[in-house]
Amino acid sequence: MIDPVLITILQKRLESIAEEMSIVLQRTSYSSNIKERADYSCAIFDNEARLIAQAEAIPVHLGSMGFIARPILEKYRNIWKEGDAIIVNSPRAEYGGTHLPDISLVSPVFIDGKLKYIVANRAHHADVGGMTPGSLPANSTEVYQEGLQIPPVRIYNQGIENTDIMELILENVRTPDERRGDLRAQYSSLSLGVNRLKDLISNETWDFEVLGDALLDFSEKATMEILNLLPNGEATFTDFLDSDGISDEPVKIICSVKISNGSISFDFTGSAPQQIGNVNAPISITTAACFYVVRLITGRDVPTNEGCFRSVKVIAPKGLLVNPDENAATSSANTETSSRIVDVVMGAIGKIIDFPAASQGTMNNVLIGGMHNNKLFTIYETIGGGAGASSKMAGTHAIHTHMTNTQNTPIEALEMAYPVRIIEYSIRKASGGKGKFNGGDGIIRRYELLEDVVISLQTERRKIQPWGKSSGSAGLSGINQIRRGDKLIKLDGRTTFNASKGDILEIYTPGGGAFGK
Repeated sequence: MIDPVLITILQKRLESIAEEMSIVLQRTSYSSNIKERADYSCAIFDNEARLIAQAEAIPVHLGSMGFIARPILEKYRNIWKEGDAIIVNSPRAEYGGTHLPDISLVSPVFIDGKLKYIVANRAHHADVGGMTPGSLPANSTEVYQEGLQIPPVRIYNQGIENTDIMELILENVRTPDERRGDLRAQYSSLSLGVNRLKDLISNETWDFEVLGDALLDFSEKATMEILNLLPNGEATFTDFLDSDGISDEPVKIICSVKISNGSISFDFTGSAPQQIGNVNAPISITTAACFYVVRLITGRDVPTNEGCFRSVKVIAPKGLLVNPDENAATSSANTETSSRIVDVVMGAIGKIIDFPAASQGTMNNVLIGGMHNNKLFTIYETIGGGAGASSKMAGTHAIHTHMTNTQNTPIEALEMAYPVRIIEYSIRKASGGKGKFNGGDGIIRRYELLEDVVISLQTERRKIQPWGKSSGSAGLSGINQIRRGDKLIKLDGRTTFNASKGDILEIYTPGGGAFGK
């Protein structure tokens, strides 16, 4: 029998390496989106591309990164070299991406010529080309409009930057200096991870493959034990996206959850078909949302790795919104559709066990781009909102919820780098639902524009409110509007438009649902 203390020591060592990779990525990055908002994730896989450790970061990244490790391993297993890094962002199912701004880098870790581990990171780049600044257009209808697609290719070859690939990428983006700096930061993060893993292996006499298998088995067993404590049952829940950005019609997502003898399944059969607009969620996103909810159930005491998900089954027929074809527009799925999938899954599970009301259900994406000091710029932000209340406590005010876990962009950093002025950043009082326990309140963020710009908004819960639980009321819907002189113009949840110097963009984010009367 393997000593459980030794397994825990290995787990903590690997997690600390992933956390250190995250610190390096943040501190060496160039853009405010990564440096300030921390919109990135780092993970470690074993030599079979099984997730074995991760840093605590963005759930939508971490749950989907396993989808990139396997195809890259299959393609490069026999031709990988020390110092290589593979880059990919394509959302095609066989490449495992999500939406195009999320660019992943993956590197091998060799010991005595043998592949031992794989290190990976994923970062949201503030622009990757496409039809609008920030690469999250509100009205895209195919992935080709959303930016540059990168299949798995070497961006570093034995430690040397592949200038042909780098120049190809930089030629297709609006902010090449930022992209170069952020990509190099990602490689620095991987290099740190490679060196730390080599140090770990060389300084310990453990059988790492046996211990790694034991760690995965431990998480599998612990997850099954927790699921076995839950009542067996099956329940279905339906919720809707406000629209797909092209039509005003709501878009249905339905999930049937079944808990049975230490396993859990999520069946999305009956959800809306693939949409014309950009809300289509690649299977990696849908799976990541389900994995996230499983982790809510199991908690922090169970190490996060592939073993956690061996008892999890996701059913999403091809051609649906939750598993589209390779040409579908996907730009808002990573943020908005993933948030609604979580709401639907939690709503279904909440019929079987005690679960909270809906949180704000959106990441409130704001993208601003234009010219400043004779140079193109792009801003990308997500804004927090209200968390749903539970049977034991009120929802938290003004916080990023569920699939996002980014930090706040400091006003000083934003104003120093870009032609905007934040004239209000406050809690949106009384926007949470009312009940025995109130839902959390949302946020008000108002931007004064100091240049003519193009703005894209990708937001949800502007029509359909975050639902309450056990007769608690729903949270207030969000509001997007712009003040232009004496005029106040209401904006759609998904919209791209030109704005002028002096205009004031106002975002009111949704509150969370309440719990109980």
